[in-house]
Amino acid sequence: MKQQLTKEIEGIKQQLCDISDYLYEHPELGDQEYQSMQKLVAFLKEHQFEIKTNIAGRETAFKAEFNSGKPGPKIAYLAEYDALPGVGHGCGHNLIGTMSAGAAAALSKLIHETGGSVVVLGTPAEETNGAKVPMSEQGTFDDIDAAMIVHPGGTSHESGESLAMDAIQFRYFGKSSHAAASPEQGINALDSVIQLFNGINALRQHVTSDVRIHGIISEGGLAANVVPDKATAQFYVRAKSRDYLNEVVEKVKHIAEGAASMTGASVEISNYELSYDNMITNQALSDTYTKNLKQTSNQTVFPPKETYGSIDMGNVSQVVPAIHPYIGMNASELVPHTKEFADTTITEAGHQALRDGALSLAMTGYDVLTDCELLEAIQKEFKKTKNKK
Repeated sequence: MKQQLTKEIEGIKQQLCDISDYLYEHPELGDQEYQSMQKLVAFLKEHQFEIKTNIAGRETAFKAEFNSGKPGPKIAYLAEYDALPGVGHGCGHNLIGTMSAGAAAALSKLIHETGGSVVVLGTPAEETNGAKVPMSEQGTFDDIDAAMIVHPGGTSHESGESLAMDAIQFRYFGKSSHAAASPEQGINALDSVIQLFNGINALRQHVTSDVRIHGIISEGGLAANVVPDKATAQFYVRAKSRDYLNEVVEKVKHIAEGAASMTGASVEISNYELSYDNMITNQALSDTYTKNLKQTSNQTVFPPKETYGSIDMGNVSQVVPAIHPYIGMNASELVPHTKEFADTTITEAGHQALRDGALSLAMTGYDVLTDCELLEAIQKEFKKTKNKK
């Protein structure tokens, strides 16, 4: 049967490459991926998937399902297709979305024999305000048995971890005045932001080494001779686990309040983007995918990456067994979020990664659909992880 999957992928490989290249040539930012979504949806319609759009209140999100009509597990492949401003597909989401769609299309040809269902979930805005977060909260994954996504990179890596992340905004309100003639009449909101940065810098030596706190001043006044009555800072705060991140965030908020007290300003604290949870890899599912990738690709598969980034797939992994491995484009020097990375996705190496990733995903889905012991191991591990948490 896996030989049949290889045939199916080879039969649609050129079409998948064309779709991925189209997404590269027409990059769209998060929640604006209308053409990208339509391109993937049209492909899945060709393969008789039932389509729903506007999932979880996001216009460019979709759900495509092929149901065998027989009992069995439900496999979900997740598609990303948002680009980066000024860079385009510097994170390779053109490959991600197309790999998932291709894997699902190939697996759908065997599903009448295996039973169960295969689903593609189109998940917009991973780079900014990830749709996987409301999907995870609103029950999109409640009937899913395993969720998979593969990310391109310079080299191939097993699925690993990611950091939990909160995006926090601090708006300070003071009182404007002439900075030279009557500074005593003013309350400097920018001074509060500066003290916030100083306080956070002092906090760094008292948190664990996995914590990352980085921010900008997005508003700091309009003229040097006017005491700024408004100032705003935005920070990403990250940590290895959601529980510890919550502790660190509380400390940062106390610093922010202290900075306001020091200057006499007031502060308004809010989240300016959705929060991401840490990624928990389901090892049984990951081992199965890695075994399949080694059979379909000549590349070395390295252990999980040591990463300090955050992904909304983390939220998915809290509610369903999930993996997020990397497929290599035979270029270990590649740096994500660059034009060079984007350009590599449309090369022969990028197209080979697309083929290998789609086939490995399809084979892994087939294993879950047909191997009762594997499914039991995946579910048992997930329950154990949830209970431990």
